[in-house]
Amino acid sequence: MFAGKRPTNLGVYEGKLSPCPSSPNCVCSQEADALHQIAPLTYSTSPAQAMADLKRIIQAQPKTQIVTESANYLYAEFTSGLMGFVDDVEFYLDEAAGVIQVRSASRLGKSDLGVNRKRIEMIRSQLTGS
Repeated sequence: MFAGKRPTNLGVYEGKLSPCPSSPNCVCSQEADALHQIAPLTYSTSPAQAMADLKRIIQAQPKTQIVTESANYLYAEFTSGLMGFVDDVEFYLDEAAGVIQVRSASRLGKSDLGVNRKRIEMIRSQLTGS
């Protein structure tokens, strides 16, 4: 119902995910400002195992579809249950930094009531087992 159009600016360019728009409904581990900044995901396994674990966690989420995946990148769409809002969520395995960079953004609206930040923190806790 409120899916919106899939963004055309997603992906990794020169080691970076797309910056967040000015609206508060986006978080990204490569942003510097407090409104949008979130810590990247960490892992204690091999990079390949970390990405496999991440994929398993995402596939277990309801109303979620993996759109694109490679050895170092995963893009999924998360759809809300009630109104069908779609959030675009990206994960980039930054082996040089030893982390998984993240970006989670709502397609429509301005406020997300913290949903994107909460989603990344939930995935973080499942990935680290805490």
